[in-house]
Amino acid sequence: MMVDNLPRPSVLLGDRGNDADWFREALQDKGIRACIPGRKQRKTPVKYDRRRYKHSNRIEIMFGRLKDWRRVAIRYGRCPKVLLSATVIY
Repeated sequence: MMVDNLPRPSVLLGDRGNDADWFREALQDKGIRACIPGRKQRKTPVKYDRRRYKHSNRIEIMFGRLKDWRRVAIRYGRCPKVLLSATVIY
């Protein structure tokens, strides 16, 4: 199972797509607290740390920046103006 290969974090941030009872139980067995909001169709609401979940967008922003830098490193835009504009943004 993929959960067996996880490092030992104290909290795992996830989005609504990771809301499954079996996943929450597997995390709890490993001693990891789940900070995952429940799906909207869930009948019983799930408690999670809203303040901590608020910072999960930083991870998505980081992956977006990595994709931008991949574009620069591989030079999809061969034009020097495009390359310069991509590096000046940051």
